[in-house]
Amino acid sequence: MKRRYSLAQLTTLELDPPAMISTAAKTGYQACGIRLLPVSPGGIGYPLMDDPALLRETLARMDDTGVRVADLEIIRLTESFNAQDYIAFFEVGQKLGAANILVGGNDTNEARATESFARLCEACKPYGLTADIEFMPWLPVDRVSAARRIVEAAGQSNGGVLVDPLHFARSASTLEELAALPKAMIHYAQICDAPAGIPTETSELIHTARCARLPAGEGGIDLQGIFERIPPETLISVEIPNDALRAGMSAEAWAAHCLKTSQQLLDQIDAESR
Repeated sequence: MKRRYSLAQLTTLELDPPAMISTAAKTGYQACGIRLLPVSPGGIGYPLMDDPALLRETLARMDDTGVRVADLEIIRLTESFNAQDYIAFFEVGQKLGAANILVGGNDTNEARATESFARLCEACKPYGLTADIEFMPWLPVDRVSAARRIVEAAGQSNGGVLVDPLHFARSASTLEELAALPKAMIHYAQICDAPAGIPTETSELIHTARCARLPAGEGGIDLQGIFERIPPETLISVEIPNDALRAGMSAEAWAAHCLKTSQQLLDQIDAESR
């Protein structure tokens, strides 16, 4: 089976949605992600909910290229979360034909986070969207087992766990836990690499995640172990931001390099598993 790849917004964060679609098309991706809401206040986001002209241009670019929108970022489960606040987000996702929502687990109260996640799943399901918790080692939902626990307790068919190799490698997660994760929970997965070892400071963890990831095969993460345990039909989101390596490179050149290295590594894994 030929794998499918999506260009993650964070890889080329400076590109607005139409430019993301064009860049994905030119460099061989089948899809791309769009960050509708910023990761933190004042961060970069492209709120198509509030910009009808940019939404029209995005849809036209999709028609022209055949590239689809795979995932939307980011909805965070906070202590004050209300799923109804995101109806415009879901509506735009439906217009784009998007499949997945990236979800951050920011609430320290797991019972409340679980209830919020259930309400999010219920609210976005009519729009054809899944909700996928990306565990991150500096957040309350910090490992694969914590994300699975919330998804299972929420009991929603469109709930999922998003596996990011960087966060997996730097959290208290195991390959056994990944292998045991129900395949129905894996709607898509990310790929990247990073130096071996786990930073002791949260600021370092965040810096690497947002600014210093490595192309697949250029770091020390056990990508073979991870991707041997993820179904090969899973859409792969290529999320590799690196400010230093990208210096002097165009977004198109960087996106192409990240796709090439990802394909090479996963092709090798697939060949060895046959």
